[in-house]
Amino acid sequence: MTSVTARTEREVTRGRTRRSLVRRETWISAVVLLLPAVVLLLLLRIIPTVTAMAEAVPLGGERSPWSNFAYIFSDPSFLNSVWVTLLFSVIVNPIQIALALALAVLLTKHIPAVGLWRTFILLPIAVPQAVSAIIWLVMLRPDGPLNGLASAIGLPTVPWLTEPGWALISIVIVCSWVGVGYWMTFLVTGIKEIPSSLYEASALDGANGWRQFWSITLPGLRRPLLFVLVADTVSNFLVFAPVRILTQGGPQGGTDLLMHNISERAYTLGDTQAASAATLVLVAIVIVVVTIQFRMLPGKED
Repeated sequence: MTSVTARTEREVTRGRTRRSLVRRETWISAVVLLLPAVVLLLLLRIIPTVTAMAEAVPLGGERSPWSNFAYIFSDPSFLNSVWVTLLFSVIVNPIQIALALALAVLLTKHIPAVGLWRTFILLPIAVPQAVSAIIWLVMLRPDGPLNGLASAIGLPTVPWLTEPGWALISIVIVCSWVGVGYWMTFLVTGIKEIPSSLYEASALDGANGWRQFWSITLPGLRRPLLFVLVADTVSNFLVFAPVRILTQGGPQGGTDLLMHNISERAYTLGDTQAASAATLVLVAIVIVVVTIQFRMLPGKED
């Protein structure tokens, strides 16, 4: 009886040791797999954020901790960049989402050469945004192909990059050139997840395509639309390369988006403290706007 008890205790001990080794190996594997991501997160996100906060809110000196914020909010160029960024977002976000939704609905229908059309629409995604901006820079020049075509057919030329209003529209066009196809892919996936039986049943009840869109497609896309809305908003608040390449923030500050303004302060003027303060203001604006979007368009089903 004693030997049986001892053998049982040894088996229990071996089982515990084995489970302990398995847990240890699992933890080691998890650490090895997660370590590169954690290091990159630390180097590219956490440390820069802490540094920006330390520079934006200096502590322990003679200056007020909020002096950098007081400075930028008294600077007309910064206030102009905030206004231009908000105006740009109000214009570009609805355009991109509406076009992406329209194309997603169209390309999930049985139309000829649908695969070819998808390829054409998705092609700009494969081109870096800076390269797209250079291509559009050539096209939008006063003596570029677009104005040349307009003159050839008797239409007036457009000051795409030399007039503030048209310059902002040019940035909208370049960003939408890439963004529409990218966001369309998420909406196409969302539409394909809607059961086809709903469309078949509604068709039997006499619902036309427009009615199906409002009653089936749009409610079924609530969550994908919320994701696209939030991601598109954040992306457009961080636009930099098209502005830098096409207009350098001009003319007359008409395209001086916040990211470009921050870059100018940090790398051209060398005022890293003001740039850090402006960065925190940009982050705060994005958080406020995204929070409002979540409130207006909840992602959960009623």
